[in-house]
Amino acid sequence: FCRHADSRVIDSRTSEDGQSIRRRRECPECGSRFSTTETASLSVVKRGGATEPFSREKIVNGVRKACQGRPVTDSDLAMLAQTVEETIRATGAAQVNAQEVGLAILEPLRKLDEVAFMRFASVYQEWETLEDFEAAIAVLKVERENQASSTLAVGDKE
Repeated sequence: FCRHADSRVIDSRTSEDGQSIRRRRECPECGSRFSTTETASLSVVKRGGATEPFSREKIVNGVRKACQGRPVTDSDLAMLAQTVEETIRATGAAQVNAQEVGLAILEPLRKLDEVAFMRFASVYQEWETLEDFEAAIAVLKVERENQASSTLAVGDKE
């Protein structure tokens, strides 16, 4: 209002989705009040060097193809995209490579649906031979066996 360079925060509130903060401010010079909305920007650097804003929708659309015909709901995909974004934001970086986004998708997708994980990973990691698939399946089987044995061990203690 008066072009004073400073202001003081009177109230701060996080938005419902947790992605922005609304701050009520007051100018110490003229006493006028105003609101600001602050968001942390997150950019994705593509393989070709182009930069674009991070988009949950792009994650959902990319993973939806791998989940075609699988018992995965739109709500499941939205939660996966949120998990991926939280993982990436937790790094504190303002820019991430598209490769890092893909890697962040793999683990939550594996937990959601192993078949969809295999489909996505086969394209994302550029598997070319049956041996690539066999190696990934072997890893999934070992992880499943380890989870089953740790569940039994916990059950034995009780």
